[in-house]
Amino acid sequence: MAKKVLVVDDEKLIVKGIRFSLEQDGMEVECAYDGEEALNMARENEYDIILLDIMLPKLNGLEVCQQIREFSSVPIVMLTAKGEDMDKILGLEYGADDYITKPFNILEVKARIKAIMRRTTKPAAAEEKAKVVQVGDLKLDCESRRVFIGSREINLTAKEFDVLELLVFNPNKVYSRENLLNIVWGYEYPGDVRTVDVHIRRLREKIEENPSEPKYVHTKWGVGYYFQG
Repeated sequence: MAKKVLVVDDEKLIVKGIRFSLEQDGMEVECAYDGEEALNMARENEYDIILLDIMLPKLNGLEVCQQIREFSSVPIVMLTAKGEDMDKILGLEYGADDYITKPFNILEVKARIKAIMRRTTKPAAAEEKAKVVQVGDLKLDCESRRVFIGSREINLTAKEFDVLELLVFNPNKVYSRENLLNIVWGYEYPGDVRTVDVHIRRLREKIEENPSEPKYVHTKWGVGYYFQG
């Protein structure tokens, strides 16, 4: 099955270049040129990944990303012309999985897409893992990648789920922020360890009754994070 990609940018030449290059690799590419169009397409179609420019007409990329996260955990890569760290972290705050700074090399874009797809496509060996894990009120369904607290479903992004899954399957093992970054985001990920802190904070806000006194995801000061049921 060809991987389906949505490319969103108001610069038509950039869209045309990305589309041509991805189609050469056998991917199916659809395009949108403003935020509203992108949001509608994301609601109506299933994509394997979305490339999303930050500076868009009608709705900006961060607003689009935030709204997509309300109904989908599709991997989202932000395209930004700005190189400031805060913009990159802000993109991740809104639920993006990765970012690429313009001007970019199309080979870098393709490498990043393939890396994300490798991480989000679970290998067959993972099937042997317990499909449903229950720890206290927390239930993790690994096959459908859904999380519940009691009977309430918690909407996690792909990366938030990956972090939680890793910690749950290795209880009481302390992972440094560098470890988590390498395992969950991959060695080729250009971000820094603040990305991990942002995701842990968002995860706690979603699964913990009191995020400042966590029941599940704990901090070992000066070392890293671990899971304890």
